[in-house]
Amino acid sequence: MLLSNPLAGRWTASLCLLSVLSTLLTPAVSVKEHDFKKCDQSGFCKRNRAFADHALSNSWESPYNILPESRTFKDGQFQAVILKTINDSGETVRLPITVSFQESGTARVTVDEEKRQKNEIELRHDSKARKERYNEAEQWVIVGGLALDREAKVAFEDKTQTTIKYGPSSNFEAVIKLSPFFIDFKRDGHSQIKFNDRGLLNVEHWRAKIEKPEPEKKEGEATDEAKPEETPEEKEEEVKGEDESTWWDEAFGGNTDSKPRGPESIALDISFPGYEHIYGIPSHAGPLSLKETRGGEGRYTDPYRLYNADVFEYILDSPMTLYGSIPFMQAHRKGSSVGVFWLNAAETWIDVSKAKESKNPLTLGIGAKTSTHTHWISESGLLDVFVFLGPTPQDLTKKYGELTGYTAMPQEFALGYHQCRWNYVSDEDVKDVDRKMDKFKMPYDVIWLDIEYTEEKKYFTWDAHSFPDPIGMGKQLDSHGRKLVTIIDPHIKNVDGYHVSAELKSKEFAIKNKEGSIFEGWCWPGSSHWIDSFSPAARDWWATLFKFDAFKGSMKNTWIWNDMNEPSVFNGPETTAPKDNLHFGGWEHRDVHNLYGMTFHNATHHALKTREKGELQRPFVLTRAFFAGSQRVGAMWTGDNQAAWDHLHASIPMILSQGISGFPFSGADVGGFFGNPEKDLQTRWYQAGAFYPFFRGHAHIDARRREPYLAGEPYSSIIAAALRLRYSLLPSWYTAFHQAYVDGTPIVKPMFYTHPTEEAGFDIDDQFFVGNTGLLAKPVTEQDKVSADVWIPDDEVYYDYFTYDTAPTAKGKRVIVDAPLSKIPLLMQGGHIFARRDIPRRSSALMKWDDYTLIVTIGRDGKHAEGDLYVDDGESYDFEKGQYIHRKFVLDGAAKSISSSDAEGRDPSSIKEGGWLKKMHEVSVGKIIVVGASSTWANKAVTVESEGKSWPATLEYTPAAHGRAAFATIKNLKARIGADWKVVVA
Repeated sequence: MLLSNPLAGRWTASLCLLSVLSTLLTPAVSVKEHDFKKCDQSGFCKRNRAFADHALSNSWESPYNILPESRTFKDGQFQAVILKTINDSGETVRLPITVSFQESGTARVTVDEEKRQKNEIELRHDSKARKERYNEAEQWVIVGGLALDREAKVAFEDKTQTTIKYGPSSNFEAVIKLSPFFIDFKRDGHSQIKFNDRGLLNVEHWRAKIEKPEPEKKEGEATDEAKPEETPEEKEEEVKGEDESTWWDEAFGGNTDSKPRGPESIALDISFPGYEHIYGIPSHAGPLSLKETRGGEGRYTDPYRLYNADVFEYILDSPMTLYGSIPFMQAHRKGSSVGVFWLNAAETWIDVSKAKESKNPLTLGIGAKTSTHTHWISESGLLDVFVFLGPTPQDLTKKYGELTGYTAMPQEFALGYHQCRWNYVSDEDVKDVDRKMDKFKMPYDVIWLDIEYTEEKKYFTWDAHSFPDPIGMGKQLDSHGRKLVTIIDPHIKNVDGYHVSAELKSKEFAIKNKEGSIFEGWCWPGSSHWIDSFSPAARDWWATLFKFDAFKGSMKNTWIWNDMNEPSVFNGPETTAPKDNLHFGGWEHRDVHNLYGMTFHNATHHALKTREKGELQRPFVLTRAFFAGSQRVGAMWTGDNQAAWDHLHASIPMILSQGISGFPFSGADVGGFFGNPEKDLQTRWYQAGAFYPFFRGHAHIDARRREPYLAGEPYSSIIAAALRLRYSLLPSWYTAFHQAYVDGTPIVKPMFYTHPTEEAGFDIDDQFFVGNTGLLAKPVTEQDKVSADVWIPDDEVYYDYFTYDTAPTAKGKRVIVDAPLSKIPLLMQGGHIFARRDIPRRSSALMKWDDYTLIVTIGRDGKHAEGDLYVDDGESYDFEKGQYIHRKFVLDGAAKSISSSDAEGRDPSSIKEGGWLKKMHEVSVGKIIVVGASSTWANKAVTVESEGKSWPATLEYTPAAHGRAAFATIKNLKARIGADWKVVVA
């Protein structure tokens, strides 16, 4: 439009200038959000949301129906064909469906597309991609739990439905409705999970592209720059999901994605009737209890997105994608938990909505239950969903772990403190930090090197000027049991004279572009290629690079950090790889994107296990990108956070979410990666980090040096106390890791997990229990706070960990705990026994042969407490051969005795002791502290009975005073940690 008013023109110019300036002045954090797609910028997400809007706002009947005569059921497996009607003439698409019922009680629903399955489609652009829907995720993710339930049986069948009873007690059932297709999963006769009950199932079938001629332009007709408004007919086509604008190619951020297979998304609505709270699907920087995503006050406007990406300076309280993806969701209500696992590695969006539901509309809001509806949308691949009917949170994590694997048992050093920054500038700098940590009596186990240690960002090399003596550096660390972690990423610098790059190209082990040539992109080294870790031969080659004679300067105490493995491609769409890149087997990157980081992590884990013949040590590999199953091979952290109080606060629900989603070995950068934390924030972050399963301080290259001893007093002493608290409790942390390794139990547990009937705790995500210790931690995450209000979930007694003060508690109430800067709010729940080691040491390796202290917290009944301790050599796989100690401790308050027995009931004579077990004969329980001991403990004699002998010990009793509970200290026990024993107080 021409401006006839000159003043108006000047105003327009001024406004434009102001707009540009405001954009430039906007913080980088908000700009970064625009580098990543919203749902309406992702073609398949926009189409499926429109499909849902149409279905939910009209008289709608899903066009998906099971062909009745196609049904079969045999040996725990139901098979049939779904017919999708695609037009008014009745033309259909055949979609084979399999519903598998497993012995574990898990059900699996898989839907494929017959035409693609049989390769009866044509690809565009002469593509070398596979024609099938991606069907190999199972090979990477599933490790067990698939044995079919041959006792499952058809309980009812007619022309409208098939009902199948299954599960360990046959108390689960799947009601499969034929027309329209719908599955109702029930437990004990009550609906728990529903598939397609709202009719949002959408499988975008293959169709050939019809090239439409460009319409002739008539004189005066609008150009592309000034298109007329859409007609009502065109809008209706979009609503029906038939907008073709992103079917065949799609542009974003200057990149265009060719789509040789055309549109192929899958979507399904999954409802949780009567369930108000849902959890999981990490990683997102938001609350533990997931929010609604359909707009309105307190809701997000976009779905949760799972698409691993390098999100530089991520924002909080957002559903936007982060570095890793686990499509495992749990729903919880009072006394019941259920869940689903969406096995799909493509870009995925999940809408969440809630509704009050009642049989009587007049009672809505008076006692009506809230149901949660979810809408899952993936760009490609199979529809493949596992269903877990609980009924407890523990059932879900255990059954999910049976499928995807439990946490790898780490070396004990990995549970200690890790000191890192980008970057330590030289090997002398590393050695100086090592010495100063000792000087200031700050225990730590690992120091880390970021990318600057390499020669010009070439992995498996050392900068000759800054790191001329990596072996000398490694030896100094090794002299007091410490380790070195070096970063190695999947991008390989594309430069002449670099043997790794030359071999990657000559052996064709790199990811390829859509034409089938080696893909070239940009990352830290500049021009780079990426290893295709889906290729078995490429993984074998990768392993050779870690051998000590190949990675010169590395030692047995050198471990690895895999970063940027989403993969991060600086000049790629959304800072990652183009979706039409090709991987081993001809699969497009769009099919496997969320799996890539896991495959690279897995390749590095395998490499460390084979870098030396007869390698006995368990590998340590940290990853940034992950998927379901990544827990089997290492640890993760929450990425590039900021030195801000709200990022400290957000770290706790993020870590809790990881734990309940099967990947509990997680942490956040202590102090914040970006920026310079004020001293109070840095101190509080160390206090919180002492309760992260993975405990690492890290900082950006532009951040000021902030090793904990640089904080100055009183901060350094307070941080040192937090570090020593972590180290004293390492026996209990290691025991919690063993429990996670055995059955998938989270290492730090949210309130809904430990107290599943207490509804007031379902959305509490700023406090947690540690393992089975009864330790209830609530780190201070707000500026200037000197107290914490801790929610008490039960009627048990709680003691302050440091003072033994009895908390004035009542079930469901909040208790105020003093928390000056020097103190961590930490309570001990009555009824537990846990172990610690009280001698301050410089590293976990130097604590290996120290005696133990047991802490007994008397419960409200005054009669019973119990706990356990798991110990092995902390480094090898000998524990798999029975070389471990696992003790169960029991307080019998009535008889006043504390006993130790084998937690698994093993006969000691059946265990052939190796060198480590023999050495453990010298390690004892040196002391027991009984918190809450009654006055009847005073002036009592103590006898220790073990291995056919008895001897006296010393008891000191301290009566209650000024709110502090009474406690008894039993000394000089000399009871061997690996033996049966009893301490009798009489």
